[in-house]
Amino acid sequence: MRATVQVSAPAPEMGFALWERGFRPFFLGAGIYAAFAVGAWLAIWLHGAPAPTWLTPAWWHGHEMTFGFVAAAIAGFLLTAVPVWAGRTALAGPPLASLVALWAAGRVAFLAAGVVPTWLVATIDGVFLPALAIALARTLWGSGQYRNYGIVGVVSLLALANAAMHASALGLIPSAAAGRALRLGVDAVVVLMLVVGGRITPAFTANALRRSGSTLLLRSAPWLDLVVIGAALLLAAADLIAPRSVWSGGLAAIAGLAAGARLSGWRGWAVRSDPLLWSLHAGMAWVVVGLLLVGAGDLGALVPATAGLHALTAGAMGTTILAVMTRVGLGHTGRLLVLPRWAVASYLLAHAAALFRVAAAFASGPDQTALLWAAGLAWSSAFGLFAILYAPILVRSRADGLPG
Repeated sequence: MRATVQVSAPAPEMGFALWERGFRPFFLGAGIYAAFAVGAWLAIWLHGAPAPTWLTPAWWHGHEMTFGFVAAAIAGFLLTAVPVWAGRTALAGPPLASLVALWAAGRVAFLAAGVVPTWLVATIDGVFLPALAIALARTLWGSGQYRNYGIVGVVSLLALANAAMHASALGLIPSAAAGRALRLGVDAVVVLMLVVGGRITPAFTANALRRSGSTLLLRSAPWLDLVVIGAALLLAAADLIAPRSVWSGGLAAIAGLAAGARLSGWRGWAVRSDPLLWSLHAGMAWVVVGLLLVGAGDLGALVPATAGLHALTAGAMGTTILAVMTRVGLGHTGRLLVLPRWAVASYLLAHAAALFRVAAAFASGPDQTALLWAAGLAWSSAFGLFAILYAPILVRSRADGLPG
């Protein structure tokens, strides 16, 4: 009787794949820059390091977190998701590398602000978001995915807010306009999070419950989605026209309450044992907290404006971006949805950073300084850890040998 020799299929070659999909370079860049930029901000604000000469140091920090870090994460997600939604080919290779280069050039320009002319900083940095909007629009064109053109609109709104901040730095419009433009950028990102989070969080949760054999059903109401998104869009307009008013406060409260009601129907407690899922729910919970804090403060409660702002930025944006990057980084590289060791620690550090930063808004003196240091160190550690854990995943070919 002849012996049977079993030959296993060769493992797919793990080559360099950084430019094969948008999430790869942009997620890696977002993680590295998030860790670096907050560390630099701590050195500037609390340790007296020289600040780049561009408007005020606080606006430099706000700009780089919103239009630097957050914009990179948005680009990575949308350049990966939109082609799937539209059934089109994803941006890859030299065109993708060129888009990443535009983003990176903007970050270098901002670090050199004061050394290079302000108009040059504006020119270099101002190109990236319009280029991203054009790339997304080209992907959607002719696909029939009309509802997704709203995403292109949000990216275009971010580009306009960024342009307004540069116009303020150039003296073309009053310097006070920079603050409203930055807030418009934040509000645009919140709208995008509510739209995309409203798609992926319940979908991933329902799929997980179905796979586990659970008969638990998620509660969903289309009218509630309309209230959440509509109130958030009107809040963006109110923050531009009548900031810190009864209008902005009322709209933020409505959006927060509606978002909380929507989130409660997504059964987050049922997936509490899966960090890839509870992290998405926790990020959406920060959106609710941030909107309610903004609403309370604008309506006259003793809530500092920076508390709501940082609940939406450090809290909602930071933790949600980390949750999405860790999940997409696994799923779109053909790997099992099992987090690398220590990845949960990055989630916990990001949430701790948000808690410390919001608490700092209510403190003063040495207590505030200590909380700011704790928030900054936790934030930089969270995203630095992500970059270390996911760099090998993001730069190597898919584990299943498929393209992308």
